[in-house]
Amino acid sequence: MDSTLAKYLPEGAVRPVMGMIEAYQIQLKIVNQRQSKHGDYRLLPDGFHQITVNANLNKYRFLITLVHEVAHLLAFKTFGMQIKPHGVEWKRTFQKLMLPFIHPQIFPKAVLPELARHFKNPTASSDTDARLSVVLKQFDLPNDKNYIFEIPIGSLFKIHNGRMFKKGQKIRKRYQCQDVDTGKMYVFQPNAEVDWIK
Repeated sequence: MDSTLAKYLPEGAVRPVMGMIEAYQIQLKIVNQRQSKHGDYRLLPDGFHQITVNANLNKYRFLITLVHEVAHLLAFKTFGMQIKPHGVEWKRTFQKLMLPFIHPQIFPKAVLPELARHFKNPTASSDTDARLSVVLKQFDLPNDKNYIFEIPIGSLFKIHNGRMFKKGQKIRKRYQCQDVDTGKMYVFQPNAEVDWIK
């Protein structure tokens, strides 16, 4: 398992993550990319804890996602299954679990300030934190996608399922965009990755 994890994690994180997996008897599955989520935690009927993480994530996003899911396991175990999935108990657990990883032996210096800021009040997904998401993206494999905030207002873009939208104005933190086929309005995170139709 150590050698498998070494492909997906920063070098300094492999041993502590293995310790977590063994301590909490986690069945870790590395799976194909899912559009809707990076990771998932489930308590299986046999009492084992299963965590899945997408294989396509860069090492730093993989680590954050894996620890995010371990935090679900521990928060439910400590506070009971009736807590909110991303409530205060989960946030505190996630902060405590991530703290030992937030240092230059594991994360690049460029990422550390954004991580420190993010973990003052972690969100349900690191993707909803546009600043952290943009910093982490520089470690992804190159692709031809753009973030919504990078393309001009009025531009057309496609999302992963082929639907086409026209970018509108920013409303608070998100962009209002119109579905070209239906005319309906939707809001998008500024760091949603899309295919810009130039």
